[in-house]
Amino acid sequence: MIGAHHSAAALRGRTLMIVRWVAGIALLVALAHFLRIEALRSALGRVPGTRFLVVLAGYLLAYAVGMLKWRMVVNAAGAGLSVTSSAQCYFGGLFGDLFLPSIIGGDVVRLSVGLRKSERPAAVLAGNFADRLLDLAADVTLIAVGLALLPGRSGLNWKLIGSRAVFLLGVAAIVASALSFGLHKPLLRGRSVRFRRWVGKFRHAFRSVSRRPGVLVAGWLGGMCVQGGFLLMTALLGVSCGLVLPLEVWMFAWPLAKIAALVPLTQGGLGVREGALVALLTPFGAAASLVLATGLVAEGIIICAGLLSGLLALLLRETEEAADEGKPS
Repeated sequence: MIGAHHSAAALRGRTLMIVRWVAGIALLVALAHFLRIEALRSALGRVPGTRFLVVLAGYLLAYAVGMLKWRMVVNAAGAGLSVTSSAQCYFGGLFGDLFLPSIIGGDVVRLSVGLRKSERPAAVLAGNFADRLLDLAADVTLIAVGLALLPGRSGLNWKLIGSRAVFLLGVAAIVASALSFGLHKPLLRGRSVRFRRWVGKFRHAFRSVSRRPGVLVAGWLGGMCVQGGFLLMTALLGVSCGLVLPLEVWMFAWPLAKIAALVPLTQGGLGVREGALVALLTPFGAAASLVLATGLVAEGIIICAGLLSGLLALLLRETEEAADEGKPS
């Protein structure tokens, strides 16, 4: 009976993942249909293979910095994870964001590995939550800096720009609220003494992080470095595609598109992120076909980096298991 239940759940998960991949591809096809196909094809053909590989290497380097930041924050909560264990959690999570049939697939992987590696599971959960908040703070900071620099640019349709930005943030907020409301009862159903103790441990671990301002500032700065690196690399891909925009425009639009991609409509934000970029950058005079081409190349790099991250996490796990088997009992 239990086996049948797990099989049904696994089937539903795979079906959901396939549906979300199909939805993302359908969004991209719809975007391409309404744009100039020849211009899109020409822009994609301008990207040299060497630049693609250089940016892919840059993404992996940024992921390594993000892993060290994640370990710092999680260990500040008391998780006590080693570099190897943290790498398994973090890089496995990057793979899960793209290829697991779950809205929060990446976090599930990080937590499932972290809970096995740490003697304080609540600290892993609290630290991961704090790290997500720091990444969001980094994105908001980039948006604020971009907004502060944009008023110097004249001739912009601020009403159109503002309405699109508010719409994207509003949709993300509504979906997040709906998910919180939908998960509230399942998470709190049957609150036992053990569950309340676990919640207490989570609160204690989260307070351990919040009471260390040095860690919070370092985590925020680390998030700024990682997110800023992604932004610069996307802008570089845009130049390769023929899309040349001021950096402050990217600082405003790119983090907003990233936040919009968190809406769990497609797998890993596929199609949503590109559509948001088109909506946000065209008021600044950017050609929609060039924006979409840039987004497609960036999406290809994200997928390749996710696959390599999953491979690295698998190799680290197998290496660790082989080392454990070789130890004398």
